[in-house]
Amino acid sequence: MKRLIIPTLRTFLLGVLILGALLFLPAGTLTYWQAWVFIAVFLGAANAIGVYLALHDPELLERRKKAGPAAEQSPAQKIIISFALLAWIALLVCSGLNHRFGWSPVPVALVVLGNALVVLGFLLDFVVLKVNRYGGSTVEVVAGQTVITTGPYAVIRHPMYAGVLVMTLGIPLALAFWWGLGVVVLITPVLMWRILDEEKLLERELPGYVDYEQKVRYRLVPYLW
Repeated sequence: MKRLIIPTLRTFLLGVLILGALLFLPAGTLTYWQAWVFIAVFLGAANAIGVYLALHDPELLERRKKAGPAAEQSPAQKIIISFALLAWIALLVCSGLNHRFGWSPVPVALVVLGNALVVLGFLLDFVVLKVNRYGGSTVEVVAGQTVITTGPYAVIRHPMYAGVLVMTLGIPLALAFWWGLGVVVLITPVLMWRILDEEKLLERELPGYVDYEQKVRYRLVPYLW
């Protein structure tokens, strides 16, 4: 456990610097308490999962670290991740600008709800990672991978993306930026594109996936899609 302290602190501090720059510089002030709470909640949850994986499944942790447009194999996925990354950056920057200019104040109760949704999103992803040790950050089929049909995979085919969607709903509220909910409108079709493109790969390269699709009908939201 001791060997994890320094890397975890390093990752946490790097996250504080990156998120802080994207939020506090546009805000023009450090007195943006919603941003401080969000940073603590977001990085606390992310690093807790990282520590768990480091202790129990370091191979999965390495697959999770391999992320971003450059790590994707297909041109479509490179475009998808690039767009999603730009949308996330824009959301954070505009949240800071919203705090500076007071475009859309959000009640404290909804800020609390937003942070709760962020935690819930991470919790859903954690449950997925406990069930599916092949759940990397990129779209690929790795050696020895099998179709997972238990846990949340018995309900929807892409539960990790459901966690991302919940988190996306929570972040604008956590940062007190009503208009930021519009990012959900932008991210959702991109997420659907990623899922459809990923399923083509899984149908082609992962034995048993086509049969799994016949048994579990919904991709992202039960009874909807």
